[in-house]
Amino acid sequence: MATKEVSENTLIAQEYKNLLRNTYLSLSEKDKKLIRLAFETAVDAHKDQRRKSGEPYILHPIAVAQIVADEIGLGATSIAAALLHDVAEDTSLTLDDIELMFGKEVAKIVDGLTKISKLSKDKRVSVQAENFKKMLLTMNDDVRVILIKIADRLHNMMTLEFMPEEKQVRIASETLYIYAPLAHRVGMYNIKSQLEDLGLKFTEPEVFADIERKIKDSEEERLEYIKHFKEELQNHLGKERIQFEIEGRFKSIYSIRKKMQLKNKRFNEVFDRFAVRIIYKSTPKNEKFLAWKIYSIVTDHFQPNPTRLRDWISSPKSTGYEALHITVVGPGSKWVEVQIRSKRMHEIAEKGYAAHFKYKHGSKDEGGMELWLNRLREVLESQEADAVDFVKEFKLNLYASEIFVFTPMGDLKSLPKGATPVDFAFAIHSEVGEKTRGARVNGKIVPLNHPLNSGDQVEIITSEAAKPSTSWLDFVITAKARSAIRTSLRTEERLIADEGKELLRRKLRQMKFKFGDRIINAMITYFKLKTSLDLYYRIGIGTIDNKMLKKFAAEENNRFWQLFRRRPTDKAKPKSTDANQVSSFYDMLVFGKNQETLDYTLSPCCSPIPGDGVFGFVSINDGIKVHKNECPNAISLHSNYGYRIINAKWIDSSKGFFTGIIRLSGIDRLGLVNEVTHLISNAHNVDILQIQFDTENGTFTGQIKLHVRHASTLHMLINKLEKITGIDKVVRD
Repeated sequence: MATKEVSENTLIAQEYKNLLRNTYLSLSEKDKKLIRLAFETAVDAHKDQRRKSGEPYILHPIAVAQIVADEIGLGATSIAAALLHDVAEDTSLTLDDIELMFGKEVAKIVDGLTKISKLSKDKRVSVQAENFKKMLLTMNDDVRVILIKIADRLHNMMTLEFMPEEKQVRIASETLYIYAPLAHRVGMYNIKSQLEDLGLKFTEPEVFADIERKIKDSEEERLEYIKHFKEELQNHLGKERIQFEIEGRFKSIYSIRKKMQLKNKRFNEVFDRFAVRIIYKSTPKNEKFLAWKIYSIVTDHFQPNPTRLRDWISSPKSTGYEALHITVVGPGSKWVEVQIRSKRMHEIAEKGYAAHFKYKHGSKDEGGMELWLNRLREVLESQEADAVDFVKEFKLNLYASEIFVFTPMGDLKSLPKGATPVDFAFAIHSEVGEKTRGARVNGKIVPLNHPLNSGDQVEIITSEAAKPSTSWLDFVITAKARSAIRTSLRTEERLIADEGKELLRRKLRQMKFKFGDRIINAMITYFKLKTSLDLYYRIGIGTIDNKMLKKFAAEENNRFWQLFRRRPTDKAKPKSTDANQVSSFYDMLVFGKNQETLDYTLSPCCSPIPGDGVFGFVSINDGIKVHKNECPNAISLHSNYGYRIINAKWIDSSKGFFTGIIRLSGIDRLGLVNEVTHLISNAHNVDILQIQFDTENGTFTGQIKLHVRHASTLHMLINKLEKITGIDKVVRD
């Protein structure tokens, strides 16, 4: 036993030396003392604990601290916090003890990591989403909390084989869902690749093993090819007296798998399975010049693919990443990706956030990473209550490729790929977004759901009368836009509910009912709603009309007289309602952009319920099967059968949202179409989805697809359109 303890102590001491090997010379004496104290404190606190593998627990925080030091490049404070990250949760030491020993900064980071660790382990989607939301909110306090948590997750993934199988799959799925994209977004590409490969290893072990085996089988050939290609490059670049080094790398297993899926190719058909990286020395002044000089030399000797040039030097990614990427025809007519980076760019690419700020040299000019963090804080500070939506919207912006678009004044704006003019408007300012009426892209009027491309010049047309529409939520992709639109719609719903309340007060007076809790609760029950605000809102938009109110009044009077005859001895107290919140009363599934109602079955593997985020999967024999977005099979279904996935969402059918088509015909005249669109645009809660007019010999026919709240709104519009001069006939399709 004593021999085993000596052996373990020797191992712990060796791991501590490994931790300091690469950073020791750059640390001050104060830093070394801080790290040493953290190490000794953690060793003592964890002395009686062991991991699932049976090894001493202290080896885990040492490994996390080494990732923090070597792969992320953080300083002594973060290294100390990493060593202590499990102390407050798992041992008798408190956060007050840590603050007393190590100061407020270390204690604050450990506190953030402890809060993340204490999140519920419940597997329900809503609780898991709430956990992710809490974790992401710690970024507002100190982004180092997230960076250390990513390092913690990486080491846990490295030792995941000691966990039970069901935990392996859950933890690996979480890693692919949120941690790998987070690592990507803070610029830690090396850690991102490791997390993705390890995630694939435990979610699809057979696929991982097959690709890993094929990579090993072709390794000798690959190394020989890269060696030959490097020799040619060195010969050409050496003549220009450029100081550089060249390294070759194989694509990660996960990225090869992704490319095989996207392109529907076998392993041998993925031609750009490896890349060559040229890392050159340069002063800050000559960085761009040398990058393009190297690019010129490479493309002089190897035929480039002009469609595969990626210039992230002129416009760096928001993660801070800078480089030139070009794909060329290498020896043997094989495609090879060549990455051109300075040493500074390379360190930022490898270590991300920490390296980015290391090289700012005190400049007040915000770099891409800092701009992204500012946008991130806007998202984190939003009042979006639904945790599932919060995480989904946050995640949308993690992996999204970027586009660069221009304002009319020539200012450059970065947006996620797939962004629309509405996203652009809210990126400019919330008030611009809320007053958006239309948009011009490169001088031409475009629909508000028009996808923007890099290089587009975007002009937003605003109007004081304009306001956000529910349909905008179907195409905006930035979290800021979605949050602002939802806030505006909730405000509008409350205003409509206030109008509905006054209208109901008058209606009840006419029907000889006293406005009060008893009658309101009776109506909520009768109309199968949840809150008084739901009731007022539906009366405000006309979903509950006079005919329905009169039917309720008749049945209520009948019930009253029956109760009067029975003379009940005890009076049931009406159930109180929450008047501060609009109900999320989802009862109907709709599919696709046009929100069609189709036959479906709920999948038993995840048992979705009304209100869950869902998608439809078109099966071969069983029609449309509906799964939760977070279903255990979701990653596999989206990966393997993306062409059979259809969008789906739950709606509140009592709110009456649906797509309606009206057809018009009559005598053509100047200004007719403008009058028609003006009338519809001014109608309450109506959006034009599509409009088409054809003229022939003085007559016209037209078709308009509308997103309307209730059938009565459509009938009202038809009546108004029929009164326009020149329109002969208006019918609902």
